[in-house]
Amino acid sequence: MPNTSATTKVAHHRPDPSQQQKRAFWLRHLHRWHWISSALCLIAMLLFAATGITLNHSAQIEAHPQVTKKSAELPPALLTQLQQLQKTPHSDKDPLPAEVRQWLEQTLSVRVNTQAAEWSPEEVYLSLPRPGGDAWLRIALDNGELEFELTDRGWIAYFNDLHKGRNAGNAWSWFIDLFAIACLIFCITGLFLLKMHTANRPITWPIVGLGLVLPLLLAILFVH
Repeated sequence: MPNTSATTKVAHHRPDPSQQQKRAFWLRHLHRWHWISSALCLIAMLLFAATGITLNHSAQIEAHPQVTKKSAELPPALLTQLQQLQKTPHSDKDPLPAEVRQWLEQTLSVRVNTQAAEWSPEEVYLSLPRPGGDAWLRIALDNGELEFELTDRGWIAYFNDLHKGRNAGNAWSWFIDLFAIACLIFCITGLFLLKMHTANRPITWPIVGLGLVLPLLLAILFVH
């Protein structure tokens, strides 16, 4: 005669097929989004992690700025165009005319896009900050004398400024936002995967808790 109580007990502990299908569904999708977001984040995460170290020790990393100076004289036709533009009603932050920008790039290899220029009766001045350096351009409106100066602080400063989004333009700003979203997806899907595997890894939540408590204690005790 079969043992009905034992049979009932085994049936009671038999996994529910619907629950297994639900778990498999979420595992499949979480793993998919987790690996896709991690692949998108990988290179940029390495960059931001490395520059986090260099930024944290920026005082110990010596920079040796290199300064490049160029001078020239604006052609009379372009100078006349600037003089006429200066005399007509315009904003004090209007960019240089396209012809002047093209001449600067072809003659001096100085690329000036549509950055706002500072117009005065005596000169036109452009501040041209960039990641890892600074630059400026001045054009005298009486004789067309042109001065350009570029300061380059090296590759470490360049990547540090990319980390901060300093003077890197709108495209890089959008990239940082999209990268941050990908990191959030990576972390959130990782958190759910931890939850789903925690039954076989009982030390999961203590480690997660340590990751929360440790920086919190450091901030409370040592950051003033």
